[in-house]
Amino acid sequence: MSWLLNLYETYESNLDRVGEIGLRYNREYTLLPVSHTTQNAHIEVRVTEEGEFHSAKVIDKSEASTLIPCTEKSASRAGAVIAPYPLHDKLSYVAGDYVAYGGQIKGEEPFATYIQDLQNWAESPYTHPKVMSIYRYLRKRTLIRDLVEVSRILAVDDQQQLIDKWDNKYSDRYPEKPGIFSVIAGDQTSAFVRFTVYSPDDRLEEVWKDAAVHASFISYYQEKLGDEDFCYVTGQRLPSTDKHANKIRNSGDKAKLISANDKTGFTYRGRFTDSRDAASISYEVSQKAHNALKWLIQRQGKTIDDRVFLVWGNTSLYIPDPGEDTFALDPEAMPEVVRRSNTYETLAAEVAKALDGYRSKMVQAEVSSAQTGVNILILDSATTGRMAVLYYRNMDKELYLDRLKHWHTTCVWLHRYRKNEQGEFTVFYGAPATRDIAFAAYGPRAGDKVVKGLMERMLPCIVDGSRVPLDIIRSLVNRASNPVALERWEWEKTLSITCALLDKHLYDRREGIGMPLDEQNDDRSYLFGRMLAVADVLERRALGREENRATNAIRYMNTFSQHPERTWRVIQTALQPYQARLGRKATNLTKIIDEIAYKFDPKDFNNQSLSGKYLLGFYSQRHVLYQSKQQDAAVDTDESQEDENESNE
Repeated sequence: MSWLLNLYETYESNLDRVGEIGLRYNREYTLLPVSHTTQNAHIEVRVTEEGEFHSAKVIDKSEASTLIPCTEKSASRAGAVIAPYPLHDKLSYVAGDYVAYGGQIKGEEPFATYIQDLQNWAESPYTHPKVMSIYRYLRKRTLIRDLVEVSRILAVDDQQQLIDKWDNKYSDRYPEKPGIFSVIAGDQTSAFVRFTVYSPDDRLEEVWKDAAVHASFISYYQEKLGDEDFCYVTGQRLPSTDKHANKIRNSGDKAKLISANDKTGFTYRGRFTDSRDAASISYEVSQKAHNALKWLIQRQGKTIDDRVFLVWGNTSLYIPDPGEDTFALDPEAMPEVVRRSNTYETLAAEVAKALDGYRSKMVQAEVSSAQTGVNILILDSATTGRMAVLYYRNMDKELYLDRLKHWHTTCVWLHRYRKNEQGEFTVFYGAPATRDIAFAAYGPRAGDKVVKGLMERMLPCIVDGSRVPLDIIRSLVNRASNPVALERWEWEKTLSITCALLDKHLYDRREGIGMPLDEQNDDRSYLFGRMLAVADVLERRALGREENRATNAIRYMNTFSQHPERTWRVIQTALQPYQARLGRKATNLTKIIDEIAYKFDPKDFNNQSLSGKYLLGFYSQRHVLYQSKQQDAAVDTDESQEDENESNE
């Protein structure tokens, strides 16, 4: 129950944000009040303060999300059960003339239950003038008539029956296709209607955004809650419920985290006589915890194929995401690390500085509960009706940030695939994001199920210090060793990510090498990788910028990793024309090859397949050669400028 308690405490810590509208990915979200939920509406009906019809419109999909009051029963209604929402609902509930216009119902008419419940609220001590105005209008039973004849929102045939679906045969009656058919998936009878009160001077706020209307229903419904029971979350006696919220990930989500409606199966039969004997959760806790969860997911959650990855703090909502890369910690500071040096000490200092910014924001609230700190939650559903907590951790914030620092300073390499705010590629030195690791390991066409599975598996490696699974390492090395099968940019990205994970794997085994070139390392795989890098750079310089084809070192890379001694003879033979083309410029590179070869133990220069260390040697050696080339170019430019200045004098 600790995740429920932490969500409940998060709600209590953010009461001032209830009803406050936020925007993310061009979608509005809000922390729902108790006894409220969200629903996508299709039609908006405006009534006057006197209870007369004013106007109506079809709602654009971008504005369809609507905050509506709900009861325990309506929040979890399904099938033919009559359980109306208290105010906004489908046509079959809110339209008194639904049957007259061809609406089909089974058994009792839903409108009768709806209008009675609305009357009870409107005439209660907790009523609100807007609710009374809407009730006065709806009790006249003229909603569909007004939508057909006045606003022409709904379409009918010659017999004044609602059209099931649009057909061109109705074009004589309706020259243009009614807008309602563009926003609903089924027929018109499935349209959801929301109501508001029209004000000629725009002094009235929309009903679904009015905090006073929210408070009115909360107070009214509080008196109708069930008997008190022992709440397993708070330890207090409070009105209990066995109907818990759905719509957790989005407004169309039917999966529930807590459900006990299987009275005919074997969920609890034989152990308990009632579902509450297994666990009893109060209505208030259930509402606040689920509303906090919905809000956090919409506000900062990451969803992949319906699997939700969420990190938050009870008192400080924004927490650095363990699945993000080092660049995301502080995009402005991370490139500075590359310009200064690629050392562990420099990176550790910059990462610590970035995490200190989060530390300063994470101020402990004065709460009696010990359930504070950082919460990590993963949710997913196997069926449309059931959702499960796949992973949950509550960690001390200092421990969490220390684990993040350890990850971002041990799983590091130089990456060039990130873009800054201007859309330009930038360089950063650090750990890759788990999503990028998934695409590097399984390719850019990897399905969402594969991606979310790897992201979940990588989480313990970051927050618990577990070792990276070997199958992920093998997959990364295999793809990085086959550059001809990938586009250039994709291979470079895969290579740097592979080096980061591979070096992390070696670090955990106390064999870490690091990115700076280790000229003293005499591991055969590392040395072979260095030789391959020199061969690649030598041929690339001979080809020049105009030639974009892959070098022999790149084309033979996969074979080289399996049979290094035999393949190196082929590569070295192919190098001779390029050495001749470069002339004296190839001397330095040839000398480096000789120096690397000299470090080999003769018995190690064989055809035994290479370990992933050869990729580390390849990347580090190539990086050093490219850096020296840039420095030489800069020196040549400076010298030519000095010669030009002297000649001018």
